Amino acid sequence: MTAHQWRSSLLLVLAISIALLQLESLFSHLIFVNLARPHIKRSAELPLRFRHDGTFKVLQVADMHFGNGEVTRCKDVLDSEFGWCSDLNTTRFLRRMIEAERPDLIAFTGDNIFGPSATDAAESLFRAFAPAMKSEIPWAAILGNHDQESSMNREELMSFISLMDYSISQVNPPSVAGGTMRIEGFGNYHIKVYGPFGSGLDNTSILNLYFLDSGDREVVNGRKTYGWIRESQLNWLRSTSQQAQTESPSLSPALAFFHIPIPEVRNLWFKKIQGTFQEYVACSSVNSGVLNSLVSMRDVKAVFIGHDHLNDFCGELDQISFCYGGGFGYHAYGRASWPRRARVITAELRKGSETWREVQRIRTWKRIDDEKLTKIDEQVLWTHHPLEQDSFHAQMYV
Repeated sequence: MTAHQWRSSLLLVLAISIALLQLESLFSHLIFVNLARPHIKRSAELPLRFRHDGTFKVLQVADMHFGNGEVTRCKDVLDSEFGWCSDLNTTRFLRRMIEAERPDLIAFTGDNIFGPSATDAAESLFRAFAPAMKSEIPWAAILGNHDQESSMNREELMSFISLMDYSISQVNPPSVAGGTMRIEGFGNYHIKVYGPFGSGLDNTSILNLYFLDSGDREVVNGRKTYGWIRESQLNWLRSTSQQAQTESPSLSPALAFFHIPIPEVRNLWFKKIQGTFQEYVACSSVNSGVLNSLVSMRDVKAVFIGHDHLNDFCGELDQISFCYGGGFGYHAYGRASWPRRARVITAELRKGSETWREVQRIRTWKRIDDEKLTKIDEQVLWTHHPLEQDSFHAQMYV
């Protein structure tokens, strides 16, 4: 082979090699898609427990209505803000709230994404919950009436949410999944909060958190209405509450979280409240007896809801506080002169002579999305009374 022929052969081999490399770069994502490394969920540290200072803090985020990120415009903001306002304002607000409050749990109470504006539900969920995941703080979510209006149904949404980093959400209770109890909806679960390390209560749940699926939309007698909490869910709730109390040396208080308010919340228009009641309560036409069940259980001291973005008040029904989170998201409807807001809930333990004791009180406040994240409407929702404990134990052992 002459030198000229050798050079020609070498150039041909190089040309073929370059062509093959280009083909590989173009089609490798199709050919070798199954070789991609799977993502392993980063799990939250469980069980949840009170801090060493005897407190446990929850950040409630109601109605983010997240869409497609920076291309999704804000609703009901000032004209001067509209040009640059998007879902990124919601992300920024959530990040600021997490940094300011450093909660022990973030509770998302439905309409996390706004289905009609979310092209891909999974992508929107990732973007909506990104600040929570990046914070590495445990978080829990339930569904509202808009989440399923994109590319996933309610079961798929809760399953996906439960697999996200640091999420402690559940599709439904393990006992239900095992077939021992039928329950309607997706996102009914119970989270226990234990005492601080070294307190003597570190193996005891002293605060219980109940999350419930209040549904989306229904038709009753030919008329459209909102969903409601069903009897199967209430049966599970009552059973769970009873079991929790038998495992506790005293009546441990509980908090409940769901999206759509119950009909009795309308009665708070005529009662003393703290906060703003400026929107008609949009609830189901069906009264399924949620309030009666909560009263009979005796452990639920406060309920936290969303759905009506222009309401942010707390009021008491049969000695149970019902509190709106207030509209959080910028793609959700609101009022231009009324800032977006979030609610914070904190439970505080009683200090004994040597260590922490039972939950002493439950407080709440809100922060609005202004320059200083101004704190407003701080109030005490519940305070421990020894007589309540005595009455509870008397009934337990009758």
